[in-house]
Amino acid sequence: MVALFGELGTGKTSLVRGIAEGLLAEPAAVSSPTFALIHEYRGRLRLIHTDLYRLTAAQLEDTGLDDFLDGHTVTAIEWADRWGAGLPPDRLEIHLSHRPAATRRAILSASGPSAFRLLASLRTNLSKRRPTRASRQTRVQLPHSRRAAF
Repeated sequence: MVALFGELGTGKTSLVRGIAEGLLAEPAAVSSPTFALIHEYRGRLRLIHTDLYRLTAAQLEDTGLDDFLDGHTVTAIEWADRWGAGLPPDRLEIHLSHRPAATRRAILSASGPSAFRLLASLRTNLSKRRPTRASRQTRVQLPHSRRAAF
């Protein structure tokens, strides 16, 4: 489960497009699920994309979102903070924020065994990349063993 945090316009839906592309789903089909609530995309794995922006805590119980947390589905949740204590304990959190010159900052943190493995894999893959102009601008900070900033 990928819990996405950030203000409006920080790139949560754009990040989900990138996840879709990595899963070999059609990234152009990805749109914000603010009104539809849940969008499903098929690729190597099923991708569920949801947006909790307009929901109250009471309404969350009726979404059936727990049904997608089966270990075989990538579930990306925008405005995950709306779920509060109901968030699954095994999750990758991505906190997005605005930066100068139309750039974004992403701070990733892992909670639970699957998320720890995913974050370690991301860290390894990023360190193996050949330097390009874009990757030279990418800075990885590890202030804690379970966090990375990109």
